[in-house]
Amino acid sequence: MKPISTVPQLFRARVESNPGMLAQAWRLPDGTYARRTYGELYGDILDFATALRTLGVRRGDHVGLISDNRREWLVADLACQSLGAADVPRGCDSMEREIAFILATTSCALVFLETKAQLAKILSSRDSLTDLKTACMFNEPGDEERAAASAKGLELLSFSSLIEKGRAERSGDVSAIEAEIARGSPDDVATIIFTSGTTGEPKGVVLTQSNYIWQLERTPDVFYGEPGDVWLTVLPVWHSFERLMQYIILERTSAMVYSKPVAAVMLPDIAAMRPQVIPGVPRLWEALAAGIFRTIKKEGGAKKALFMFFLGVGKAHCRAGDLVFGRVARFKWRSRLLDSIVGFVPWLLLSVPRALGDLLVFSKVRAKLGGRIRACISGGGALQPDVDAFYRAAGIKMIEGYGITETAPLLSLRDQWKPRPGCVGRILTDTECRIVDAEELALAIDGAVDGVWRVPSPLPRGKTGVICVRGGQVMRGYYKRDDLTRKAVDADGWFNTGDLGVLSIDGEIKITGRAKDTIVLLGGENIEPAPVESALKSFEYIESVVVLGQDKKYLACVIVPARDAVLAYAEENDIPRDDWDALLDHPEILQLFRTGIDERVNHQHGFRPFEFIFRFALLRDPFQVGKELSGKQEIMRHRVNDIYSAEIAELFRE
Repeated sequence: MKPISTVPQLFRARVESNPGMLAQAWRLPDGTYARRTYGELYGDILDFATALRTLGVRRGDHVGLISDNRREWLVADLACQSLGAADVPRGCDSMEREIAFILATTSCALVFLETKAQLAKILSSRDSLTDLKTACMFNEPGDEERAAASAKGLELLSFSSLIEKGRAERSGDVSAIEAEIARGSPDDVATIIFTSGTTGEPKGVVLTQSNYIWQLERTPDVFYGEPGDVWLTVLPVWHSFERLMQYIILERTSAMVYSKPVAAVMLPDIAAMRPQVIPGVPRLWEALAAGIFRTIKKEGGAKKALFMFFLGVGKAHCRAGDLVFGRVARFKWRSRLLDSIVGFVPWLLLSVPRALGDLLVFSKVRAKLGGRIRACISGGGALQPDVDAFYRAAGIKMIEGYGITETAPLLSLRDQWKPRPGCVGRILTDTECRIVDAEELALAIDGAVDGVWRVPSPLPRGKTGVICVRGGQVMRGYYKRDDLTRKAVDADGWFNTGDLGVLSIDGEIKITGRAKDTIVLLGGENIEPAPVESALKSFEYIESVVVLGQDKKYLACVIVPARDAVLAYAEENDIPRDDWDALLDHPEILQLFRTGIDERVNHQHGFRPFEFIFRFALLRDPFQVGKELSGKQEIMRHRVNDIYSAEIAELFRE
């Protein structure tokens, strides 16, 4: 039998083994759930691929895919790949100019669109999209949309009509599309994912079938999922983290339930479908934890006291257990035996109150997550230590991972059976990792002759530097940007992630910041904003924060206040709260934030004087995806600098 070398081939193998297993579920308007088995989903993909062939989609073509997470996305994705074509995905929050740039750059003749809002963006940029001939909407287009598209010379079809057309033409025959699936090779381009542009113009990351298959063969080493498991899927699927999660679901013959990262939608879906695994980004886990704390604070009295007591017990028990069972990330030498001896007595003494707290308090927290949760996976950014500690204390296993789009994306994942806090897990099997000096790396790249350079020798374990990796998940390159590819990948295949990190003695990795985010003050001091921002975000009244100070005398920051928490504080302290803008200018509120900042960024917490926050500004509105936030909810610093230029200028006014 020919070995599996593409995602469609892997999916076909799972269908052959378990055609009746649940693959997809989503909530209908009446509150019930529609379901598709592996066999039914495979039929949808064959039908859709058949219809795409009649539209002229062929091996090597590029097809636009502008949609958020929904069941049709996976059908379109796998149908394109089954034909040997590559999709070019983007989220609905993308701006018109971004979509036009991406589709024009990749010469897409066909684009899938979720709603009429995306169609409007396409039509507004129609003059620059000379290759685009056809659009297909997942939501049923109306006469108005069809007329608008026709007026612009664009054929507009619907997902449902294409499925029906393909089903009628295929008439139960699987041979034509399965022959195309069988032709697939590891070198086929699976997708071109454009980076979210946190540092400027997006770049097209070319990922092949082998990039994905390579990872799918190795993730079981650190994370085990059982056939029939239910995974909740809430993140933007165009982003590589959620996309890989969905491929892992298929590889394990598990099911995905489509939801949204909004409590009013997500919690009922969790209650109804009771998932075993929930992948999410740090902001999701922070929001859920903050919601629990707000509820407890409102209840007050004995309930609040009991919760906080058992939370403290749970955290202390986890810390002691980490010592006993070797779950401490070691960035310098320490004795495992001594750790076990030191931690054993506290762990033993706290076991009974921990069990009591689990029974009285935290079992209810887990029930909110369906009662069957085996693990939560956090990726796409740094998980705050206090948030990590909360979930561990509540008996919820948090598996943090690390990766970037250019590595499709997984580089490391905490071991499911022995997760160590304070790191993002061991580097994936067969992936090489070097931590190199940032200045030496910059000199090597800048001194390249004819674009040829080599990653410097690695630093010793425990030393911080730039993370460089080599392995089967590293991208083929940036689309039509060989100049950028040569700067990112050296002559021996080492990829410069641009992230700062440190390797532990046990080969686990800790992320400390972004090399390109380093702030250099006028005095020459180099500051990584990530640790400062992490400390500030532990303050319950801060939702988001961006530290600033490049080429300035001191550090400042802009803060998005946690609205509900600030309003609750105002009510408790008899501060007028009817006018939000006025409230944020109130002296007591300003002093609340000044005190919270100074209590967290100071000598006692390991910060140097030039890392202290001299001034701050409270922003009136939360950050939004597509504005200050990327599709994976990362803060885009250049956008913050542009949007709040007036506020930032005031922070540094002499």
